[in-house]
Amino acid sequence: MAEVTTDIHAEARNLCAANPIIPVVVIDDPAHAVEAGKALLAGGIACAELTFRTAAAAEVIKEMVAVEGLTVGAGTVVNVEQARRALDAGATFLVSPGFSAAVAQFASDESIPYMPGTVTASEITAALDYGFETLKFFPAVASGGLPVVKALSAPFPQVKFVATGGIGTKNIAEWITNPAIASVGGSWMISRDDVANQRWDQITKLSTEAVALVEEARK
Repeated sequence: MAEVTTDIHAEARNLCAANPIIPVVVIDDPAHAVEAGKALLAGGIACAELTFRTAAAAEVIKEMVAVEGLTVGAGTVVNVEQARRALDAGATFLVSPGFSAAVAQFASDESIPYMPGTVTASEITAALDYGFETLKFFPAVASGGLPVVKALSAPFPQVKFVATGGIGTKNIAEWITNPAIASVGGSWMISRDDVANQRWDQITKLSTEAVALVEEARK
């Protein structure tokens, strides 16, 4: 098994440090990708996780990476075929809802940051075996929330989590200020419905509000 380089470790950590909010984005029509990306940027969010939940995912990534100033990764990557398509489309990081040894090996071989989903000590250990230390914690609230994060942080102090699932405006502050949390994610600021109906001003408004909540919490 190949272990990721320290450069990839640094890329993942730097990505999260620069982007405390990484929205989880589902777009059905590639024609909406550019405007959706611009709407996020206008609201102060400069990173997006485009999910492989639609047949158009790779094409959406290809379109969105053209938005200057926006970092685009691929989410819901559950196999190597999706990971390869995401990389070919221009994605600069990969995220999975669970841990995949095959995707971990691919990411290591291709030197691309990978954040596999982990909610148990066994999953974290598996990710660490491949050298990945910035991990997705999903579904965050349903899996026990911050008490579980605190418990896991004791035996795994080197791990930082990107938490998604059940996080929104009411609890983002407590999550983003936890020392084990590198970033938080969600779709409330860019819903599938808002994208489909081209509500770009709404996406910008909700993104601005989310950024403001993080900035206030971190004061």
